[in-house]
Amino acid sequence: MTHPGANLRAVIFDLDGTLIDTADDFIPVVQQLRAECGRPPMEAQRIRASVSNGSRALVTLALDIEEAAPDFEKHRQRLLTLYGEVLGRHAAPYPGIKALLHEFESTGIAWGIATNKPREYTLPLLAKLGLTPASVVCPDDVTHAKPHPESLEKGCRELHCKISEAIYLGDHLRDIQAGKRAGMYTIAAAYGYIEAGDSAQSWGADAVAQRSEDLCTLLFYPQEQAHA
Repeated sequence: MTHPGANLRAVIFDLDGTLIDTADDFIPVVQQLRAECGRPPMEAQRIRASVSNGSRALVTLALDIEEAAPDFEKHRQRLLTLYGEVLGRHAAPYPGIKALLHEFESTGIAWGIATNKPREYTLPLLAKLGLTPASVVCPDDVTHAKPHPESLEKGCRELHCKISEAIYLGDHLRDIQAGKRAGMYTIAAAYGYIEAGDSAQSWGADAVAQRSEDLCTLLFYPQEQAHA
């Protein structure tokens, strides 16, 4: 897709692993779940790399069980309960994000979030961190979650922009797939939660941000990044 350039009107972020680093909330939750099931602590980096995959993937990782296991849902609900108790305690926007949001405000760029994180966790997290996007689209708000493009299409409507006037950023293949299916310019967040053996460069995004601090250049001065 073509970068909107001077026609850029809105930027939409994935949440976990793109806008906010939430892994330090999830790591102790997974370790606690393992402890309750008589398992030793797990390497923290393995948990961090899986955060974007959601609660089901974290339970599978933590307890080495499949979703068809009889007690799977019980364990998932326990994980969610533990997460609710620490929600936002350690989470923080990635480096450079607050400055970027101030830049949006000064230049009149609207911004929003399109996430597969349920609304009951997304909104309290944003409130705790003092973040006020103009649009928040969660799986509760659409018929089809990402990688379906519905979340991004809804986000653009709420941000009052055309698809061609927006950019989507995410740290998972499903994010880039959703953006491409919507017809948006996409940026892969290589600094996010990426599992071993995966690579943000392989997702087919229009650009790749190695660091969150690179986002300003990729959004506003893409030609400079191309020649860096």
